Formats: sequence, structure tokens, C-alpha cells
Amino acid sequence: MTTTTLAVLVPLLPFLGSVAGLLLGRTAPGLVRPLAVLPTLAAAVLAVLVAVRQGGGKTIEAATQLTPTGSVPIDLALYIDGFAALVAVLVGVVATCVQIYSTGYLREDPRYPSYAALVSLFTSAMLLVVYSGDLMVLLVGWEIMGICSYFLVGHYWETPEARSASLKAFLVTKLGDVPFLIGLFALAVDAGTFRITGVLGAVASGGLDHPTLVALLLLAGVAGKSAQFPLHTWLPDAMAGPTPVSALIHAATMVAAGIYFTARLLPVFAASAAAMTVLAVMAALTMVGSALAALAQDDIKRVLAYSTIGQLGYMAGALAVGDRGAAVFHLLSHAAFKALLFLAAGAVIHAAGTNSLTAMSRMSGIAKRVPDAYWTMTVALLALAAIPPFAGFFSKEAVLVAAEHTALGDRTVAPAGAGWTVLVAGLLTALLTAAYALRLWLRTFRGRGAEAPDHGRQPLTMTGVLWVLAIPSLGFGLTVTYLDDWFDGHALTPTVTTAVLGTGLAVAGAAVTYAVWRTLAARTPAGAPAPHVAHPDAEAGQVEAEALRLPHPAEDPADPGRVLLGPLHGPAGDGFHLDAVYRAAFVRPVLAAASLVRFLDREVVDTYVSGAGSATKALGWLVRRAQTGNVQTYLSALLAGSVVLAIVAVALANAVAGA
Repeated sequence: MTTTTLAVLVPLLPFLGSVAGLLLGRTAPGLVRPLAVLPTLAAAVLAVLVAVRQGGGKTIEAATQLTPTGSVPIDLALYIDGFAALVAVLVGVVATCVQIYSTGYLREDPRYPSYAALVSLFTSAMLLVVYSGDLMVLLVGWEIMGICSYFLVGHYWETPEARSASLKAFLVTKLGDVPFLIGLFALAVDAGTFRITGVLGAVASGGLDHPTLVALLLLAGVAGKSAQFPLHTWLPDAMAGPTPVSALIHAATMVAAGIYFTARLLPVFAASAAAMTVLAVMAALTMVGSALAALAQDDIKRVLAYSTIGQLGYMAGALAVGDRGAAVFHLLSHAAFKALLFLAAGAVIHAAGTNSLTAMSRMSGIAKRVPDAYWTMTVALLALAAIPPFAGFFSKEAVLVAAEHTALGDRTVAPAGAGWTVLVAGLLTALLTAAYALRLWLRTFRGRGAEAPDHGRQPLTMTGVLWVLAIPSLGFGLTVTYLDDWFDGHALTPTVTTAVLGTGLAVAGAAVTYAVWRTLAARTPAGAPAPHVAHPDAEAGQVEAEALRLPHPAEDPADPGRVLLGPLHGPAGDGFHLDAVYRAAFVRPVLAAASLVRFLDREVVDTYVSGAGSATKALGWLVRRAQTGNVQTYLSALLAGSVVLAIVAVALANAVAGA
């Protein structure tokens, strides 16, 4: 079988599994789980075969015209370079792990068939984005992911939090997708094609007439999909969806799409120094702001959500200094440990009966109840904090090295100012990341309150997946010296300067956090009252759905985040009030305009229509009253009319005679 055929099957198999799952979900429920897992697993295997055949060498291309347009043609095209081959493997592996995990996590959920089908469709759409060689076909996958996220985030639609979060995710990403679509059309007009190879050729020959405008329009869509400032606000609220969905969105699909798109079309952005500077500033604000917000969150999944935003900021920062190899390397590394973090968090949520860090900190024994989640989550948090030799250390260092080279003028793809911006923000974020990672670990696994409930052993489908993902979280970074050919041929190894600075700041952040926690814990009496927990026999998905309905737990006096952030804790916990800004700038004006339209419709348009009907009805009433059928009445009216006419005639004659 040719490589092209294998590549076509990679996105096609999950799509067929999704369709079959929807059609057979009610009539053959026993087939739902195999149809969820096996097509995705097969796609992952085929993606590995495609990657092996591509080998980091020559790009694999194939195309056929999809439809004649009369102007810019649209092609059904493949474009598989080293980046695409590796990212497709990542998507297939993480999606397979999520599907397997979900068979245990949501095994009693009545809506599991539709959930599994949507996850498969989500996976297929992302694989289409990864392999597509035509921007219009890529856009199809891009938009399908947005629709799938809407339904999956709102899976627990009985809760207002889930309904609100799904709508917010859809609308905020669409806010970026509108200029993104305009940018794609503008790019195609300048390049004369939607084919990625044609676009890159036009950039190389200087054929773009409006590089800055096109790049900024495209960046709006990237900011929405990849949750970059200022369109990142949907991602923390999207935690209302099931935890496996969060793992998929954060690790391998939705948020990865924007970074991957920018990496693939990086020459388009690099053609504009202004666009690269905007991207650098956006990445810096995203990194630092999200790390501060993560340090103030009380919900374990919101901590991880803001963590994802910050790590995406690292990737965007690498792109802003012109190093797509470092960006994709961190994308791959982050996907492994972030998927592990969310799936381990799902096991912890099940054990604690709530997803609140505040509630977890008042329980003891969670580490003993879920040892698999304890050990694997510890590995993932070490990778997140970029502690060597875990994967996050190598990929984060690749970003810092790229920023250092640009700042010092060793690379001229981007302005030196962009390099300094990314470098300083990246180092500060390294300190904050270690702080909130240790805070999460301490408050989750070192609680001093009531004994955590015993839910028994987690299903093997859940714990097995955790250990599978722990392997790349620990060792993927060690393969960096063997992957040069896949990353444009340049090395991604750390340098002494950035390694010492980055790791030193991470250790300092963790040390200060631990010291503050020890001090606060010594002042806080043990045996705090137990928070509300779900029934021990409840399924993990039911626990999570119930947790959305519970009131927020009382404030934890042993929270080091409050001491570390000081007066910033309140604003950081609320996302620096950016949602309030959006409500004032967009939501309220739209609601006011809607109220005005409703008033005009009711008081003006309806009044006019009702008045016209009433006038016609009144005229009809008068005519009906006149038509009595009584001859005497008609003669009386005729006589009265004649008298009136005579009087009027005499009056007019006298007036004329007098004149």
C-alpha cells in the first residue's frame, strides 16, 4: 500500500468510526466501545507507518482538484513533512488513550455513544488539519473541531456551567475565526492559490502584496483556537466538560491546531516584522498572565487549563522568534504530560468526590487511594515544571535557546526585541510554573483533613493509560538528539546559560512555594472538616457532573498562592477581570442593541401592523352598521343626505352672492 493511501486512511478511519458509532449507538450498544477505540487505534498505527516512511526527509505530496471555482482552485491535497508526520502520530496516540480511558471513566454514562462518536470526529478533523495541503480543506477540519468542542464541552448540559461554557467556547473561537477566514482569502488572492506549497513559494519570491495585514488577520484565528491573549478566556471555562475531553482538547486537537497552523505557514508571518512583534508580545502576556492566574485557582482542572495557556504561550513565543522546530518540539512534549495530567486528575477527582483543590487539601490519603494517579501525576508535574531530565525541560529549553539567539542577533528571522520579550517572559514563567505545579501537588496529595473516600481500584483502562503516557513524559526529551532531521535539521539541545537560568528559577519558585506551604500548614490545625463528597459507588463521570453543581468550598487557610500573589490574588483568580471587560465592551452593547430592536419591533412595527388591522376592522364595522337591510333606514339616510346637500348648496350660493 502506498504512503499516500495510508495517509488518506489516517483521518478517514476515525470519521467512519464516528459515523458508525452514531448509527449503531442505539441498535447495537455492544459495538459502541469497539467502534470508538479500534478505528482511532488503527489511525494511530497508520500514522506511525506514514512517519516511518517519511523519515523526516522529503515532503510527501499528492493532490487532485476538488472542484473548479473559476478563479483560485481548491485541491484535495496532502502535504506531509516531518512536522506533520510527528504531529499526526501525537494526535493518534493521545486520541486512542482518551478513547480507552473514556470506556472506564464514562462507562455508565447514558450519552456515551454520542460522546465517543464526537471524540472520533474531533480526532478526524484534527488529522485532516495536520495532513491537508490545501488551506480550504484545512479550514473544513478547523471548523469541525469548533463544532465538536461545543458539543463535548456541553456534555453535562443539565448544568448551567456546562451550557454556558460550551456557548462561550464556540463564540470566542468564532470571534477569531471571522478575521482568520478573511485572512485566508486575502492570502489566496495574493498567492493565487490555496495550496500550501504555492503559498510558501509566493512568500519566497516576494509575491505577497499585504504580508502584515494577512498575518495579523490569521493571528486572530490562531489566538482563538490556541487560547492566546486576548481570546484565551474560553479555555478555563471549558473545564465544565468531561475530563477526557479536556485532555484531548488541551493535548492533541483544538489548541494545538493554531500553533501547528502557524508553524506550517511561518514564512508568511516572518515576512512581516510587525506581525512577529505582535506575536511575541501576545505570547509574553499569555505566558506570564496565565501562570499568575494558575497560581490563584482553586479548581484542579482550572489550574491545568491556565497551565495549558501558558505552555501554548511558550510555543507561540518560539514561533515569534522564527523557530518552528522548537515550537513543535514543545507541542509534542507538552501533549504527553498535559494529557497525563488531565487523565490523572480525573482519577483524583473520582477519589476525592470533587474537582476543587480547596476540598482536596482538606482530605488525607488521596495518594494511597489512587497510587497510579499519584505517581504518574508527579511525573507529569515535574515535566510541566521543566525539571531535568523530564520531557518538559528539553522542550522548554529549546524555546529559551531560540529566544536567546534572536535576542543576541544570531538569528534575524524576527526582530531582536521579540527575542528579548520572549526570553524574559519565558524565564519568569518558568519560576511561576514550578510554583503552581508544586502548589497543586501539595494541596492534592498532602492534605491534612478527613480521610479521602475509598472508591476501590480504578479500572485498568484508566490506570493503564496513565502509565503509557508517563513514558514519553519522562523520556521524550532524551530523544531530541535523534530528531534533528524532523525539525528542519537544526539541533534543539539546551545551552548552559538558559538551562542554568531556567532550571534555577524553577527550583527557586518551588522552594519558596514549599517554604510558604510549610509555614501555613504549621499554623493550620489538622483535621479540617470533610467537604461534600460523592457516593463511593458513583462513577467518575457522575462525580464530575455532580461537582459542577456544588457550591464553592470555603477558603483554604493553608493556600500558599494567596501569600505569594498578595494583592494580585483576587484579580488573578478572576482572570484579571478580562471577562468583565468583554461583558462591558461586547456583551452589554449587543444586549442593548437587541433590546432596542425588540422595542422597535414591539412598539413601532407591531403597533403599525396592529393599527392597520384595527383601522380596517373599524371601517368594516361602520360599513356593516350601514348595511341594515331596512328600507325605511335607507330612505331616512337618503333624505337626511339630501337635506345636508341642500343646506351646503344654499350656503355656498349666499357666499358667492355676497362676494
